[in-house]
This record gives sequence, structure tokens and C-alpha cells, in this order.
Amino acid sequence: MSITAGRKAEVISTYATKTGDTGSPEVQVAILSERITNLTEHFKSHVKDNHSRRGLLKLVSQRRQLLDYLRRTDEPRYKTLIEKLGIRR
Repeated sequence: MSITAGRKAEVISTYATKTGDTGSPEVQVAILSERITNLTEHFKSHVKDNHSRRGLLKLVSQRRQLLDYLRRTDEPRYKTLIEKLGIRR
């Protein structure tokens, strides 16, 4: 369900805007998207896991807030990010 350290480093290096970047909205949204994908796969076999489903909803909400912030501040970065991640809006 959680993201491994190697996969997290790979996601950070892919979406980082500069070296050592871990806090930009792009990186945060990419990590949250990875965790959301993992939880979605988890729910295919564990349908009644409502405690984890609550966590999933919190992650989706947090990602939505970051995407709204990015859209408000820098529209072109927002558009390229949702295209790269394949997030539908």
C-alpha cells in the first residue's frame, strides 16, 4: 500500500524542477498519485477495507488542494503536470 523508497526516489527525480527538489507541487502531486494508485489496486482485492478507504479520500483531497494551488499560481505548469500524470479534471 505504501510507496517504496526506491520508487519514491524515482518519482522525485522524474518530476523535480531542480536538483534536490522534494517540495514542489509537481513532486508532491506525483507522490500522492503514486500512493493513490497503489491504494486503488489494494481495494480491488480488499473491498471492505473502509479504514484505508478513508485514508484514500484524504490523499485525493490533499492532491486536489495542491492541484488547485498550482492552477491558481501557474496554469502552464498545472496543464503539463496533469497531462504527464494522466489525471482527468
